[in-house]
Amino acid sequence: MKSTTPSLSRAETLVDVTSKKLSLTRKLVLLIMFCLAQFLDSFNNSALISAIPALEVSMGMTESQSAWILSAFQLTFSSFLLISGRISDVYNPKTAFIGGVSALGLISLGAGFVQDKIVILTLRALMGIASALTIPAALTLIVKVFPEPLEQARAIGVFGGCGAIANVIGILIGALFVQYASYHWVFWFVAIVAGPVSLACIFLIPSQSNNTDGVDPSIAKWKKLDLIGVSTLTVAIILFIFAITSGSTDGWGAAAVLAPLIISVLLVVCFFCWETITPANKAAIPPRTWFLNNFSILFAVALLPFFWWSSVFMMFTTLWQSVDQWSVISTAVHMLPLGIAGFIMSFTGSLSRVFSPKWIILTGLSCMIVATTLIALGGGNPDQYWPYIFPAFSIGSAGSMLVYSHTNIAIFQAAPASMAGTVGAVFNGALQFGSAIGLAAINSIQTSVEATHGGPDEYAGRAAAFWFILGIVCLEALSIMWFYRTGADHQPQPSHISSVDNEKIDELNTKELSHDADLPSLPA
Repeated sequence: MKSTTPSLSRAETLVDVTSKKLSLTRKLVLLIMFCLAQFLDSFNNSALISAIPALEVSMGMTESQSAWILSAFQLTFSSFLLISGRISDVYNPKTAFIGGVSALGLISLGAGFVQDKIVILTLRALMGIASALTIPAALTLIVKVFPEPLEQARAIGVFGGCGAIANVIGILIGALFVQYASYHWVFWFVAIVAGPVSLACIFLIPSQSNNTDGVDPSIAKWKKLDLIGVSTLTVAIILFIFAITSGSTDGWGAAAVLAPLIISVLLVVCFFCWETITPANKAAIPPRTWFLNNFSILFAVALLPFFWWSSVFMMFTTLWQSVDQWSVISTAVHMLPLGIAGFIMSFTGSLSRVFSPKWIILTGLSCMIVATTLIALGGGNPDQYWPYIFPAFSIGSAGSMLVYSHTNIAIFQAAPASMAGTVGAVFNGALQFGSAIGLAAINSIQTSVEATHGGPDEYAGRAAAFWFILGIVCLEALSIMWFYRTGADHQPQPSHISSVDNEKIDELNTKELSHDADLPSLPA
């Protein structure tokens, strides 16, 4: 009995006292508020895909300039995730969440009235910063409002599903606005939703106590942000994503691409060196974090889901509209299986408490392998939609959501609860990096193949890109099979980084390497 007491007491400390007082109805309403914020963040980009041609005409943009309508948002969103996560952990996640949603609504309201291309690109960058505040804070609040592991897994799964369906619904809503109203309503729609959400959350979200586990309370809060480390990594991410985005259009040999790329790599090295000499209770990402159970392999898997979804959206949007001359609305309707299948699979979060996430993630990767193969083989002819593309979209999106949801759930269970905001930032950063790097790679593959196999009207370039994606998915499946250790599944979540029992982790990993041990049963 004595050997189980520490685990129970540590798990008990994770339960925020305020969460026990919340009714089920209030918890569900809060989850809806958090999901609406996630919906808006994904909608912000997907809805504008339909509006870009109208924006080009209205503001006199070139094609390369209009690409930054999407890229400016992604650049700042990805770059400011880590500092937003630290703000949520060190300060108050309620304030960060409400501030982010409010700022997003106000900026979007103003963007609807803008007619200048420089101003709209600036506002899109500011929207990315506002959105970056909402996601880590929302995940931190979900962990606090739903401290019980099964409820938490379900809530995180649904939260992720709203982002998946927003990508598809956003294209459809954006197309309807462009065709029957104007592109201005894409921005105003965000403002109309964000305003009531931020106002309601002021009263609905309970007061939050700051995470102080393992941190000396006498230390000033701003010193706990690790400003040097966070700033170094933020600049590195900005330069890296800028280089990757520019490289796919300007060429990889351009000085404007190579210089920021090299500098970003050097800054990442500097960041990790700085973190090794920074005390664990002050570091943004303590080095020991990467050695937590399965944390590194889960981070690697997180690079894949958004990459797969983004590739499908980009490839088929241009194929159906530019080559096959489909309307924007017809394209969006044919994309619906992606959102519907993904949203349905977002309700599978409770499976991670029954089965090891390893096998659920592998199931999702297997679905993605089947789907990507179907797309590569039969995506070039519109007549092949029902026999090839429809099942591929349904199976592949369901598999991607399984990978996304259960990687998200597992990485939160592996990491300390006091680092929920930072972990959310790391996870969402991996999603964005994977998408940025992957899209740059398949752009290059498609362009090089089309140069020798018939041009953009032929499917050979897109098929080659999907064969490349298939190789990446297979590599991820092999990595999960080999590196994911099930011995630590369903263990109590560590309370803070300094309390992680290194010997226990080593013992679990050793046990897993020697044989596939049965999961230990937790006492009632």
